[in-house]
Amino acid sequence: MSVVGIDVGFQSCYVAVARAGGIETVANEYSDRTCYLTVAFVLFSFCKVVTNCKNTVQGFKRFHGRAFLDPYVQSAKSSLVYDLAQMPSGMTGIKVMYMEEEKVFSIEQVTAMLLTKLKETAETAMKKPVADCVISVPSFYTDAERRSVIDAAQIAGLNCLRLMNDTTAVTLAYGIYKQDLPAPEEKPRNVVFVDLGHSGYQVSVCAFNKGKLKMLASAFDAELGGKDFDEVLVNHFCEEFRKKYKLDVKTKPRALVRLYQECEKLKKLMSANSSDLPLNIECFMNDIDVTGKLNRGHFEEMCAGLLAKVEAPLHSVMEQAKLKKEDIYAVEIVGGASRIPAVKERVSKFFGKELSTTLNADEAVARGCALQCAILSPAFKVREFSITDVVHYPISLKWNSAAEEGLSDCEVFPRNHAAPFSKVLTFYRREPFSLEAYYNNPKELPYPDPTIGQFMVQKVVPQANGESSKVKVKVRVNVHGVFSVSSASLVELLKPNEGEEPMETDPAGKEEESKMQTEQDDQKAKGDGHKDDADKKSETEEMETSEDGKQEKNHAPSAKKPKVKTKTVELPIENSLRWQLTNDLVNLFMENEGKMIMQDKLEKERNDAKNNVEEYVYEMRDKLHGVLEKFVSESDRDTFALRLEDTENWLYDDGEDQQKQVYIDKLAELKKLGQPIQERYIEAEERPKAFDELGRHIQQYMKIVEAYKTKEEQYEHLDELEMLKVDKQVNDAMIWMNSKMNAQSKQNLTQEPAVKVQEIQAKTKELYSACNPIVSKPKPKVEIPKDEKEEQNGPINGQEDTDAQPGSPEKGAAGSTVAPESAEGNKLPEMDID
Repeated sequence: MSVVGIDVGFQSCYVAVARAGGIETVANEYSDRTCYLTVAFVLFSFCKVVTNCKNTVQGFKRFHGRAFLDPYVQSAKSSLVYDLAQMPSGMTGIKVMYMEEEKVFSIEQVTAMLLTKLKETAETAMKKPVADCVISVPSFYTDAERRSVIDAAQIAGLNCLRLMNDTTAVTLAYGIYKQDLPAPEEKPRNVVFVDLGHSGYQVSVCAFNKGKLKMLASAFDAELGGKDFDEVLVNHFCEEFRKKYKLDVKTKPRALVRLYQECEKLKKLMSANSSDLPLNIECFMNDIDVTGKLNRGHFEEMCAGLLAKVEAPLHSVMEQAKLKKEDIYAVEIVGGASRIPAVKERVSKFFGKELSTTLNADEAVARGCALQCAILSPAFKVREFSITDVVHYPISLKWNSAAEEGLSDCEVFPRNHAAPFSKVLTFYRREPFSLEAYYNNPKELPYPDPTIGQFMVQKVVPQANGESSKVKVKVRVNVHGVFSVSSASLVELLKPNEGEEPMETDPAGKEEESKMQTEQDDQKAKGDGHKDDADKKSETEEMETSEDGKQEKNHAPSAKKPKVKTKTVELPIENSLRWQLTNDLVNLFMENEGKMIMQDKLEKERNDAKNNVEEYVYEMRDKLHGVLEKFVSESDRDTFALRLEDTENWLYDDGEDQQKQVYIDKLAELKKLGQPIQERYIEAEERPKAFDELGRHIQQYMKIVEAYKTKEEQYEHLDELEMLKVDKQVNDAMIWMNSKMNAQSKQNLTQEPAVKVQEIQAKTKELYSACNPIVSKPKPKVEIPKDEKEEQNGPINGQEDTDAQPGSPEKGAAGSTVAPESAEGNKLPEMDID
């Protein structure tokens, strides 16, 4: 099972994986651990943000779950270099040129394209397929935005185990490694986390105990981030260049993108240096070079309005958590924009303490997501660590109430309520009814529509006696932070048997059908002593809340009444969620994504074929005047060089955009001219080695033949006729080698060689096959009679054999020399010949 955490930021992304050695942030194919949040639609060549700005999409994360007519989308259009368009569903789409056609892709599709690339990065690092992952989202995302990200993951073929809030991921990365956390029964350690990223500002406070973390509160400013500081710099230099060079930068998207890039670099430099720093851009507009300068002091003055917004979320989070500054153990700061000195100074001043920077400011979120994925994965053994998140916006339900002649509503999840969490609500109804979920405090919502969705509970019928049926509805905020009506069931009273007294039905059910009750939870009855168990249960799929309904207070049940048998019937629920993609549309997008992945693969192969031609042209042009110069005639070199030059010109003209096969054919044409030259060079390099190897074998077998002729004991057992064959083979090989070497010495290097390496190697193999079986035959083992064997055993009773010399062979009974016998007899070791 893959264990991957993905931090999808506004400007950049990080992918972290869990391995045997721990959590690691992986690098992409450019050896960079930062993957920029950019999707480019190109026919060929590499993505260039500046040169292909209209077809290169950035910063689309903020459009998740938003309609095209959303005020935020409309206000953001003017600052984008690419075009937005309205989808048939009314959602925001992105208009680009793809495969020479104008296309409009949904935000989910574009995000899926990005996730597909991040998935490939993880697969390359892990060397195995990736399916399961945990993806980060800003804590201020609403239901519609979260569902949009989940759909994007599904389109990309990823199984998102959890959408994790950025702040929660950071707290997990911080807390799970701490060994000195207070025990569960002790007072928790409160830590504030400040995350200032490129597009958003999030603050949270978390209570840590050994083995668990509990989010207490969170606050944010979705309109404050590093990009806003960049915007101040861009506007400053746009005005300066207008006055100084008479250039209207904002009319040229390409120039504006370059200015944004340079301003971001300048902002980072000013964070480390307080002196005047230059900004220089060559050929900025109309071939004009521009220059400017700025220092940190002036920059902070220009950003006074932005810096003033830093403290508001800090105040808010402390008020929500009902904590004093003395209760805070540490303040951990993360996020790319948190490196701005003025931001650090204000946060530090607010809490009256030094800021902690123990976490990697850029990678902490991705690492936290990977840790959460490892906790959820059965493939990894991770220290037990429970995570309790919070509901960031209060959620209410409303429904039509006949008794109250209008709408009734109830807040089911107040702000900072524990999550994931389930509640069971009881209604009394005679017919199907609908519930509408919404955020009940629109002023705090960074989203124009507070509606979450409509949930129609179907197939509700009255009891057999005509009274209202009891309907239990379970509502839940799941691990993704998404609200849902997860189930509904009708409690049907069964007809009592004869002699049994039926239990009285609740009068409230008769008189006020529309009244809502909440089921009494056993956990509350057990008291505060079991809070830890309740926390543990809140992480599981199901948990009921404990809130007393008015009817329960007024009508205490009678203990003596007999029980009435009931039957629970599951009821279907029809969901109508705000801006939710339909299943058919998600499946269509998945199909299109598969086709685009295949198209990308074909395009890569085509591009690789083109690059192979270009690479061959450059390589051979250099070698023709280098290592290959001696192996090609002057006329052939000039012809080949001209062909290479023509091919290079073709590549940047008619050959710029050709089919893959055209490039393959073009490369084959060039190799038809270049291959013989390269082969002559390779032959000249390898031929001496091949001749040396053949000569070594000839010399080796010649020595054996001479030893046989001189009757050396080692070879005297060999057959005479066979040794004559060996002698002939060796002489023939010697004659062949000498003739070929003489012929090659007379051959010009620009001509085909007189003998090729392959022929020499074949001759060596032939010689080995003919001679080695003969000369390596083992010597027959000599059987020695028993009495002679005893005599050969050496001196008896400590007498020394004075005839035997140290290191010399032993003497046999008849005075003949006997070679010492090895375990394998006197077999001649075979020669290793290739």
